[in-house]
Amino acid sequence: MKRVLPLLSLVSAILLSGGALRAEKPSPVDPTALALLKRMSTTLESSKAFTFAFYGILEVPSVTGQFVTAISEGRMAVERPGKLRGVYRGDAHVFDFFYDGSSVTAVAPRAKVFSSAKAPADLDGMLSGLRRETGIHLHFAPLLFSDSYARLTKNLESAAVVGPTRVNGVPCDHLAFRTKGVNWEIWISSGKVALPYRLAATFTDKPNFPRKFIEFSSWNLHPWIPSSIFVFRRPAGFQEVPFKAVLKEAGR
Repeated sequence: MKRVLPLLSLVSAILLSGGALRAEKPSPVDPTALALLKRMSTTLESSKAFTFAFYGILEVPSVTGQFVTAISEGRMAVERPGKLRGVYRGDAHVFDFFYDGSSVTAVAPRAKVFSSAKAPADLDGMLSGLRRETGIHLHFAPLLFSDSYARLTKNLESAAVVGPTRVNGVPCDHLAFRTKGVNWEIWISSGKVALPYRLAATFTDKPNFPRKFIEFSSWNLHPWIPSSIFVFRRPAGFQEVPFKAVLKEAGR
């Protein structure tokens, strides 16, 4: 009888607690995923200057309403606190982008047109208003902010480590995140220096759930960048037009 009493007490406790022993529900946010993302963000945030190449596959709406696949590639040079130079080529758009700390300029070289506007003196300010003021959307813009970790984790609903893998031979950690309206993934190098090598996103709040997929390569965290590349100098025969016209001519 003495051995039965503890068992009866346990059964009573189970019944009083709802009839079964329940395991605690795991948190949807894995701290390991956040730590790996923070490591990558710190690498970019602490780099005074860096360059990289990118290759992107984007789904964009056509005149019929159907989303079609567009491929683009290019190069980017960043110098903190307030300089950026981008070269875009491919199906999605063909244009050059200049930001020198006081103005932004988009150039459609094939159409020989450009547009310029005044801009804040730092990258954060420029990037925050870029799409609203010009219509230009840098699909990896969150990675370029001085507080990229805060940008990437804003309104975060879940975070998970998918597992180790390789991107074009580079050992990486594959992470998955969800925020309202966006399911996104990032592949971060797992070596001595943590850098993004792939980015994918599905926009669940838009019709047809459009997606983007971007691969990064040729990272250089200690580049020599001549200051002249950030400054737009109007070529002979180029006409100034509104930003929307530039983007149309650039194929967007």
